[in-house]
Amino acid sequence: MKKILSTHLFANHRLTGVWLERIRAAGFDAVEFFCARQHLDYQDPAQVKELGHWFRDSSLRLWSLHAPMYTDTVWGRSGPQAVLNITETSKVRRIAMVDQIKLAIEIADQIPFRYLIQHIGVEGEEFSQEKLDAAFSSLEELKVFAGQRGVEILLENTPNDLSTGRRLNYFLSSTHLNLGFCFDLGHAHMGQGIPQEFEIMKERIQSTHIHDNDGMSDSHFFPLHRKGNIEWPASLKLLGSLPDQYPLVLELREDPDLEHPIAEAKRTIDELAKLI
Repeated sequence: MKKILSTHLFANHRLTGVWLERIRAAGFDAVEFFCARQHLDYQDPAQVKELGHWFRDSSLRLWSLHAPMYTDTVWGRSGPQAVLNITETSKVRRIAMVDQIKLAIEIADQIPFRYLIQHIGVEGEEFSQEKLDAAFSSLEELKVFAGQRGVEILLENTPNDLSTGRRLNYFLSSTHLNLGFCFDLGHAHMGQGIPQEFEIMKERIQSTHIHDNDGMSDSHFFPLHRKGNIEWPASLKLLGSLPDQYPLVLELREDPDLEHPIAEAKRTIDELAKLI
């Protein structure tokens, strides 16, 4: 079973080889890049080239890339124009947003990775067929662009009315897009519940996002630290219930109380693996 850390853990810091070396030294098998411009600026060829040189001399591998959610460096706080949403119904704006995601996918030209993790809609977004049609247009184009670079797109269940497990299955059955899923346990916990969402999504799950919360806020707590209330033994047994073991991808938020967060993340993922 692959043990993977998302760089979401230090997304407010510029991503360099120093951070990657710490992840490698901690014993992780691979890494997921979180595409936030203050962290990994997919528009900056120099940063991408620098990271590519680091990977050529390292045993650590890039497993996946989380698609950018904002074009600014302050988590979208510069205004609504900074939000990247593939359900945008204005064709002109949607094309511009898809072009931003393509820039992130082009990282694969320097650093090969297997999966792009993509949201449909933003947090709290309401359902409409028009928005799903826009998402189809976006993903149809992105799938071809990613496939040319050996990258597959995985859709993530997110806290909105477009991306529950049931809605994602409906979307794929109606569009005939052959895409997999990234099963986000924290998001499932905020919605219908982890067992229910897993049952609906399990046939298409190719990767995961592991983090804890209280069932209401998307806190990205460290699992097993008692800040959230996910039942980890039961949840991890679900992940181990199918013949093919899913990778465990920790997607955590920086905790100011932790002096050595990467080492603590490795200790946490080892404990989670024992539960499987």
